[in-house]
Amino acid sequence: MPELDILVRIAHVVESRVAQERMSPHPFKVVAMSAGGTPTEEADRVAEAQVLSYLEQEGLDWDVLSEELGYVRRGGKKILVVDPIDGSSNFLNDIPIASVSLALGNGNLSGIDIGVVHDLYGGKTFWAVKGGGAYLNGHRITPRPWRPGRDLYFLNLNTHSTERTRALAARAMRVRSLGCASLEMAMVASGCGDLYYSESAQAKSNLRVTDIAAARLILTEAGGGVARGDGTPLDLKLNIDERTSVLAWGSQALFDDGRSKGLW
Repeated sequence: MPELDILVRIAHVVESRVAQERMSPHPFKVVAMSAGGTPTEEADRVAEAQVLSYLEQEGLDWDVLSEELGYVRRGGKKILVVDPIDGSSNFLNDIPIASVSLALGNGNLSGIDIGVVHDLYGGKTFWAVKGGGAYLNGHRITPRPWRPGRDLYFLNLNTHSTERTRALAARAMRVRSLGCASLEMAMVASGCGDLYYSESAQAKSNLRVTDIAAARLILTEAGGGVARGDGTPLDLKLNIDERTSVLAWGSQALFDDGRSKGLW
C-alpha cells in the first residue's frame, strides 16, 4: 500500500471517529497534560488512539511523534509526525475549523517526504509528496499571485501577539485568525490567502513541528515558502521540544516586498 494512501486512510479514520465524539452527549474536557506541556482533551486522545490502532492493524512499524504522547518508538526507520486535532480549541467549542495533520519522514522538517492535512469538518484533503507538487482532493494547487492592496493574511492573533503581527494586520486589506495552523498554511498553498503568520511574545506559545510538518511540505511543493517569523530559514528537528515563529507565503514577490520594507 503506497505510503500516501496510508496517510489519507488514517486521516479519514480519525475524521470518522472524532465525528462520533462530536455527537456524544457528554461535553469534551481536558483529561491530562500533553508531552509538550499543554492541556490534552478527550478528543485529542481519541484521535491519537485511532492513529496508533491503525498502524498496529496494518503492521506498520513507523515511530510516532505526536502532539499529545510525544515520541513513541515502534522500531521503525520512519517517523509519522501527528497532530491528531489541530485546532482543538475550535473543536472543543464546536467551531468548525480543525484538521488532522500527518507527515512522514525522518530527521527534521526538510526530511519530510509526505504530508497530509485533512479538514475534519469540510472533508477537504490537502497532500504533497516531495518533488511531486501539492494537491487538494486530487487536483494540483498553486498559490495565487500577490496583488498589493488586496492582501488576505491569516494571522495568529492573541494576547501575546507581537509588534510584527500587528504591523502585518495593519498592512493587509483583510485578516483572518482561524486557530488552525496546518489548515491556514494549506489554504495559502491553494490560493485562498496570501500569507500565514504566527509569532508569540511568549516563547512557549509558538508552534511545534507537529503543527507545521505536513503543511510546510504542502506549501513549498505548491510553490510557496516557509521561514521563521524573521524571515530566516526554518528546519526544526523532529521532536516536540523546539518551538518557532512561522512566516508562510504564497508569492515570492510578497516575501521580497516585506523584506525590502523591513517587516522580516
